[in-house]
Amino acid sequence: MRDLAEIAVAVATEAGELAKATRENAIRDVDTKSTRTDVVTAADKAAEDLIRTRLGELRPEDAVLGEEEGGATGTGVTWVVDPIDGTVNYLYGYPWYAVSVAAQVAGVSVAGAVVEPASGRTWWAAQGEGAWLNGTRLSVSAPVDLSVTLMATGFAYAAQRRQAQAAAVAKLMGTIRDIRRNGSAALDLCAVAAGWVDAYCERGLSRWDWAAGALIAAEAGAQVELPGEATDLGADAIYAAAPSIAAPLRAALIEAGMGAF
Repeated sequence: MRDLAEIAVAVATEAGELAKATRENAIRDVDTKSTRTDVVTAADKAAEDLIRTRLGELRPEDAVLGEEEGGATGTGVTWVVDPIDGTVNYLYGYPWYAVSVAAQVAGVSVAGAVVEPASGRTWWAAQGEGAWLNGTRLSVSAPVDLSVTLMATGFAYAAQRRQAQAAAVAKLMGTIRDIRRNGSAALDLCAVAAGWVDAYCERGLSRWDWAAGALIAAEAGAQVELPGEATDLGADAIYAAAPSIAAPLRAALIEAGMGAF
């Protein structure tokens, strides 16, 4: 698993360097996907091409599933790739974006890396090996109750669904310390791992959004529920939280209506 994690770090780092170096030109070549606010830049495509090329050289028998070019899972190792998680941030010059690369076996993440080009931070984990940030082992926080719980979340691209998510979060605001909304699911999950936030919940993500970050959070000690596991939060919900508040926050999210849309 550590060997796979080292490959994830290496290819994500190289792709991140490409994205950072080419940003000025890349943001002039922008397409949209599901909605006008769901953007993809030339750097997203170039970074994924680079990752696929490197993985083809290092692990030619493995399958690759990427945000921009799709793909399929295989019977062995499948690499799940988000070439730029937080593309809107990247487009605007907001430095909270990352390259996410994970190795999965039978749909389960066993190694992964999340690399931040702007800051130089490298997050990684391997199953059973813990979670790490630039050589420092990570551990989740331990808030004593919901009143001092800081939660990260994100919102959908579709306006109607975003409004429903915002309404649920508004109901929660009287119960917890505050909300953070930074625009990268992978980095929000890493923030849970580091104890920078106490929990994270979002709906409507794709596998490449959480494949590496969820493993990093889990290996740091977070209680993690993946899409399909937290069905009362929504069949497409992902939830990661410090164990000390995981159960009451989950109940508060359900009461606020997080699973109702």
